[in-house]
Amino acid sequence: MAIQVGDAIPQSTLKTMGPEGPMDISTSEIFAGKKVLLFAVPGAFTPGCSITHMPGYVVNADKIKAAGVDTIACMAVNDVFVMDAWGKAQNADEILMLADGMGEFTGALDLELDGSAFGLGTRSQRFALIADDGVVTHINVESGPGVDVSSAETMMALL
Repeated sequence: MAIQVGDAIPQSTLKTMGPEGPMDISTSEIFAGKKVLLFAVPGAFTPGCSITHMPGYVVNADKIKAAGVDTIACMAVNDVFVMDAWGKAQNADEILMLADGMGEFTGALDLELDGSAFGLGTRSQRFALIADDGVVTHINVESGPGVDVSSAETMMALL
């Protein structure tokens, strides 16, 4: 069963780009003692993710943080180099770019997407969640293509 409101964020290790290169970052480091808005995309540099989903969070990052969010994070089942390059291409300086290269965290959330028909393999469903001290307070998973319930604007209304 997919993660739900009231559930704790599962323990996992993701990758992010640090000052000296790729580094591990645990879900505990990301979520413990913080209010986090995590949004996930099926793939970096894909059209819906690059044209619609990410830009909403980039443009509204200051407003989201002013509403009490400590960390805005973007995750995809891509490698850390791709996530870093995509973050730079999107001017996502205020967003923690997280690589779930093997899809382990996505699997622990039970939010996998079978993108085999498009040559993508297993990816993450498009979703956004808000967690307070590692406990999910809101989660919105897109039921089909497009960006609606996981958009920055929709999530901001929940803060």
